[in-house]
Amino acid sequence: MTLRLPDAGGGLRPYRPRTDPAVRITRTEPHTQSKGGAPPLSRTAYAAAHVVADPFADTGPDGPAAVDWDATLAFRRHLWSHGLGVAEAMDTAQRGMGLGWAGAAELIRRSAAEARSMGGRLVCGVGTDQLPAHPDRRRDGDRAAALADVRMAYEAQLALVEDEGATAVIMASRALAAAARGPEDYLELYGALLRQAREPVILHWLGPMFDPALTGYWGGTDLDAATATFLEVITAHPDKVDGVKISLLDAGREIGLRRRLPDGVRCYTGDDFHYPELIAGDGRGCSHALLGVFDPLGPLAADALRTLDTGDTAGFRALLDPTVALSRHLFQAPTRYYKTGVVFLAWLAGHQDHFTMIGGLQGARSLPHLARAYELADGLGLFPDPALAEARMRQLLAVRGGIT
Repeated sequence: MTLRLPDAGGGLRPYRPRTDPAVRITRTEPHTQSKGGAPPLSRTAYAAAHVVADPFADTGPDGPAAVDWDATLAFRRHLWSHGLGVAEAMDTAQRGMGLGWAGAAELIRRSAAEARSMGGRLVCGVGTDQLPAHPDRRRDGDRAAALADVRMAYEAQLALVEDEGATAVIMASRALAAAARGPEDYLELYGALLRQAREPVILHWLGPMFDPALTGYWGGTDLDAATATFLEVITAHPDKVDGVKISLLDAGREIGLRRRLPDGVRCYTGDDFHYPELIAGDGRGCSHALLGVFDPLGPLAADALRTLDTGDTAGFRALLDPTVALSRHLFQAPTRYYKTGVVFLAWLAGHQDHFTMIGGLQGARSLPHLARAYELADGLGLFPDPALAEARMRQLLAVRGGIT
């Protein structure tokens, strides 16, 4: 049957959904989407996973996060079963956009226990979001005190993640961006964190397109100067840095940085626009992956990476390149609202029973945007049960658009 999907121009267009999941060709033989697999060997890959809200919780946009723990952990088991690692409590999990530190800490504890039981790879975000969004005015003129608060907040989160046996991802801090006055503040604070880290960590540079409050991170808006500061932190402590995650949506800058990293320090791409070419790499290196788009792409991405393990770069690109249009759509400006599309696709795919998000963020994208996301994902064959996805899409069209 045909669906009528709304477009950005205000009209309706016909779309005929597919009836079966995609059948893909590998180097060996045709196969349907795999139900699991071993972790890829040639690249380290993490999917930054979303959280599932409790749709029956009586809470408002400013209230504490209400999480459906069973569905949230089941989705992590899904990613692990396909061989991907999980990047927990990152921005995909609505850190700073509905999920506060109390909820993130519980998420880390529960996911770490689940990872231990399954033998799944887990990295967890470490930030400063237990600090108030609007600092006490008494600290406005006391930069040293504000920076001390940031350091203590980082240290508390780092201790929790390491106590749970997970690898820490040192996330960019809004509080640090507000308090720091130049590169020297970043060098001092990150140096202190790395010196006390028990195991190597991942450093995450999240650009302002994902969070405007991070404008000027590393001490200024000149990206060349910021890159130099970032590299100075890494080269001063190479034994404490497993890798760096770059989320600037600039493939050329990522490649340039990757070539300047000390030996043994990985580059994890966070570029949801150029990930196939960055992961494939060139004669001078490659990027590993820590990506929000691997949440909806999980099984397909894992298959592509295992194809790359065989040395079949063309086969890898043939599987992953067609997904870029969907990723670019999900991450279009304002990029920070990409989580809405990710959760929407999880609902259509049957990973959760509702399209409700923490803080009401399910309303952050328009109906035409969601319709296009459905069309692109369906075209890729991402839905294990296309009939279920079609039925749920019809429900959304009827409720939000009156389209029957």
